[in-house]
Amino acid sequence: MTIILGIESSCDDTGAAVVTGDRRVLSNIIISQNAEHADFQGVVPEIAARSHLTNLEKTIRQALAESKTELEQITAIAATSGPGLIGGVIVGSMFAKSLCSVLNKPFIAVNHLEGHALTARLTDNIPYPYLLLLASGGHCQFVAVLGLGKYKILGATIDDAVGEAFDKVAKMLSLPFPGGPEIEKRAKFGDPHKYKFPKPIINSGDCNMSFSGLKTSVRTLIMSLQAIDDTVINDIAASFQFTIGEILSSKILEAIKSYAQITNDPHKNIVIAGGVAANKYLQEILGDCVKARDYQLIYPPTSLCTDNAAMIAYAGLERYNNGLFTPLNFCPKARWSLEEL
Repeated sequence: MTIILGIESSCDDTGAAVVTGDRRVLSNIIISQNAEHADFQGVVPEIAARSHLTNLEKTIRQALAESKTELEQITAIAATSGPGLIGGVIVGSMFAKSLCSVLNKPFIAVNHLEGHALTARLTDNIPYPYLLLLASGGHCQFVAVLGLGKYKILGATIDDAVGEAFDKVAKMLSLPFPGGPEIEKRAKFGDPHKYKFPKPIINSGDCNMSFSGLKTSVRTLIMSLQAIDDTVINDIAASFQFTIGEILSSKILEAIKSYAQITNDPHKNIVIAGGVAANKYLQEILGDCVKARDYQLIYPPTSLCTDNAAMIAYAGLERYNNGLFTPLNFCPKARWSLEEL
């Protein structure tokens, strides 16, 4: 039986997972660094890299123990090798290459974005092709997933990622880190129509997005207020989240148009992946939006939306099944577009 060990270290979570050839996740261990970065209200790359060095071996041991797998039983090792914070990427990929060298196992360098892109195939076994909205703290793009390693970017943010916008607005409101989930919690108690925020390039007629101006508008509002209590925070959170939903709803319809021009997809599946995909409000409104176009919105369970090693192991499994191994002299990449695959 094929057994893949996956390693994830692209940002601030250290992950290791064991996935089998029949798509069973035997273990998926994550050691969070939230406590280390909380005082800074954001991820500090140097701290993240050092924490990966401390946590990685422990994470792998836990993943093997939980899956009841010996290291020698592993068929291949897949590790995030970019894009991401280069210090963490180097730690994970070099650790994986060292293990592969000692154990004489195949090494598979996985693009972190491909891990997110293929997660729905792990959880829902959906067929190629499908349309993907990859929305996280570092990336926001619409992608036509035509096959393994065959990706066409239809549109992307021209400045900030949507997840970054959530985190930065949370920081402006002095909410705990990580900020995205906190915005969602507060928004449940706020008035989404209390404040009117701009929707940059929403009428551009393409799939590109912009969130920088929206962040600036929120900051300007906060600075203009004489007092900020819980009611104001909740209303700002709700209005901001509502605006994000309006932008993504408009852009996903543009993406459907672009997607339909390059492929005849009988399944009409749209996947939303990445940390922002865990937002229940966005799941609901985007699901209703695409349903009106006879598409179905698919999203992974919350545990597989944020960075995790199970998605890396599964991407490694698909590459292993297609004989796509990586030489040990592969250099980790801070930037690595899906289209380069």
